[in-house]
Amino acid sequence: MKKGLFITIEGPDGAGKTSIQKEAARILSEEGFHFELTREPGGIDIAEQIREIILNPKNTAMDARTEALLYAASRRQHLAEKVIPYLDKGINVLCDRFVDSSLAYQGYGRGIGVDQVFQMNQFAIQDTMPDLTLFMMLEPEIGLERINRNRAPGDVDRLDMEKIDFHKKVYEAYCDIAKKYPSRIEVIDASKCFEEVLENTVSAIRKYLKKLVNTIDK
Repeated sequence: MKKGLFITIEGPDGAGKTSIQKEAARILSEEGFHFELTREPGGIDIAEQIREIILNPKNTAMDARTEALLYAASRRQHLAEKVIPYLDKGINVLCDRFVDSSLAYQGYGRGIGVDQVFQMNQFAIQDTMPDLTLFMMLEPEIGLERINRNRAPGDVDRLDMEKIDFHKKVYEAYCDIAKKYPSRIEVIDASKCFEEVLENTVSAIRKYLKKLVNTIDK
């Protein structure tokens, strides 16, 4: 049986990943390309419980390495229970965040080190990496302004409480990662209007699917 495609959507807070994920999947489904949607941290019960611990605004004492380990643990359970079984059945998966988030947020944002965080996550992911990653590129000031404008009163998680300098580091890390892995990562300008970002996202996935078909035909 043909293995399913694993596509991830990455980017800083406020980039619109979740909304784009849902609409892109809907459009592609109408064209005959079905994707199961999921997210990190979370996607399945155990991982969602870990998500609540990570993002709980009361957990201000959480150590940076503890945070990184919790993300890796959530990721492992998510892969083992949901993502890998889908892929092995030939089902495509479109995931909101994956290992690149840990490299950016914990590796660079928290100052642990990108290489160290990647080594930590290798134990969790083994050989599972995305076939394609869509990086929603958006400067942190714009993303945070969007969040503050659209967020319900009191709806703040622990990462929302971080200062702008932290979010700038995360953004810079994402840009560096995109440059390092250009064959896997497609950059999408998320500062555009929603319709244009959606169109560019779907076009990038279509382009990859077409390339994949052409490769198989050869």
